Amino acid sequence: MQVQVVDYLADDAPEKFVKSLRETGFGVLINHPIKQELVESIYKNWYEFFCSEEKHDFAFDPEKQDGFFSADVSETAKGHTKKDIKEYYHVYPWGRIPKQLHDEILSYYNLASNLAAELLDWVEEHSPADVSQHYSERLSNMIKDTPNTLLRVLHYPPLQGDEEPGAIRAAAHEDINLLTILPAANEPGLQVQRKDDSWMDVPSDFGNLIINIGDMLQEASQGYFPSTSHRVINPTGKASDKSRISLPLFLHPRSEVKLSERHTQASYLLERLKELGVK
Repeated sequence: MQVQVVDYLADDAPEKFVKSLRETGFGVLINHPIKQELVESIYKNWYEFFCSEEKHDFAFDPEKQDGFFSADVSETAKGHTKKDIKEYYHVYPWGRIPKQLHDEILSYYNLASNLAAELLDWVEEHSPADVSQHYSERLSNMIKDTPNTLLRVLHYPPLQGDEEPGAIRAAAHEDINLLTILPAANEPGLQVQRKDDSWMDVPSDFGNLIINIGDMLQEASQGYFPSTSHRVINPTGKASDKSRISLPLFLHPRSEVKLSERHTQASYLLERLKELGVK
């Protein structure tokens, strides 16, 4: 079982991509519409922001969940006791965004959201009839005009050597949402769990676009598409001196969208946020 690297421009791209999602929960695209220059510029500009004191002026709002989350309030993955070694910023179009970063990051947000709608059409097109009959509406329509899609700008700082034993940059977890879209980070470390519980590296060459299934699509497909556990391991050697910037876009349906007989987007999200201890 391997995560497939698929050429977005190839005629058989939708079929190969969805096959990889079905088998591993992950797929990787090359020759996709998101320009590398834009991603590199975002990494550079947000790295400067994370290195500044200005970030503390945007401390997160517990109710809206937008803004800057320091390492002190960073997530603890479900089933783990140690906080991840990271800080991050939650970007929503309706939320607070530093003025100098506003236009560029929202340009990326819209570009990636539009691509995600196309990829959700691929998923639906290649879902068996007995699976797609459970979708309450077109998958791509679930994210139309949604205020809930979250762009998280992550900063994994250089390791200092005094980290809590056992803590890593991102402990093993699954994503909550429908799909996650992630440009390969400026440093490696992303791994996905195989069915035999071993770990494999996700092809993360700079320029790759990594996509994975979230719990909400697993719920909507009644388990056909797996939300696979993944993690970001700590670097070793000279790489431990480097920061790592990451830019996942978590595609969320509108709050009222029915995922299954049990859940809407809103009820599912609330359940998971309580498990994570952030609600």
